[in-house]
Amino acid sequence: MLAGRVALVTGASRGIGREVAKRFAAAGAKLFLVARGEAALEAVAAEVGGVPLRADVGDAEEVARLAAAVMDRLDGGVPDILVNAAGAFRLSPLAEMEIADFDHLIAVNLRGPFLLIRAFLPGMLERGSGHIVTIGSIAGRQTFPHNGAYSASKFGVRGMHGVLDAELRGTGVRATLVEPAATDTELWDDIDFDRHPGLPPRAAMLRPEAVADAIVYAVTRPSEMDVRTIILDRT
Repeated sequence: MLAGRVALVTGASRGIGREVAKRFAAAGAKLFLVARGEAALEAVAAEVGGVPLRADVGDAEEVARLAAAVMDRLDGGVPDILVNAAGAFRLSPLAEMEIADFDHLIAVNLRGPFLLIRAFLPGMLERGSGHIVTIGSIAGRQTFPHNGAYSASKFGVRGMHGVLDAELRGTGVRATLVEPAATDTELWDDIDFDRHPGLPPRAAMLRPEAVADAIVYAVTRPSEMDVRTIILDRT
């Protein structure tokens, strides 16, 4: 379904990003895989056959270098599909949250997608085609205790997507926001569930494969169909 198309996936070393990379590779896409953890990234690239590019998506200079490397490999072109799947997660009451943690979540979850969109959207607009997928969250629509920084970042993502969607009408470039409920990824590994009794058990969460399936659905729709937002929950 994606033969001949080029996709760049951030957060590709784990969780939703890794599952997207697997499905895109199986569908025939050429992949650029981006993450901070070099060893894990290399392992995924070896498995799916993509080009690994280490970068911190919240750092403007690193994103600029990443974009230059990708466009150099594409002879000045840009990917057909951009998937903003890199994510960071912390739980803390606002009164106790470290400033550095707040800044980190905003940088990865909100600033990162902005920097990637800013890097590749001009080329998509010039070409008249492209698809930008950004992973939001149910926490970008509902508020939960101890989610101050995470919700701030994901509410911001939803607002930015709304503006992007309005600006892309009639350009040939599409944008999809995917908002899953709690998804069982490595982001939960360091969370003390006893300190946060309102959290669902991991066995009751969505699987990252289900989120990846939704993304494949969005990017394989015909050009006259625009999938703007997908909200996912576990039945």
